[in-house]
Amino acid sequence: MALSIRTARGTYRLRAGAPAEHSSDALVLTVALERADGIEKISFRCHVPDEVLDDEELASLNDEDAQLARLIPWIEREFEQIRETALKTIRTERRLHEFSLESL
Repeated sequence: MALSIRTARGTYRLRAGAPAEHSSDALVLTVALERADGIEKISFRCHVPDEVLDDEELASLNDEDAQLARLIPWIEREFEQIRETALKTIRTERRLHEFSLESL
């Protein structure tokens, strides 16, 4: 399944930047966004606490597309802030920014 979002800056493809991880209390997803024309790439990590996920979602931890699809409304709503924060962290700290999502 090809996931994408539409923003004021154009269409971005959404994919897993690394395999999903599950810590003792959270799902950790590495998200990679690439503008459709290839001019910009952004990556960041999301920590989604288990209490935010329902039983069906916990059972589907291996379905990365389903997990990423669940992040789309949040990414679309907060796109400019996510973009700026992620790019700044990559440029200044040479690491991926980590967002903690208490709710989706």
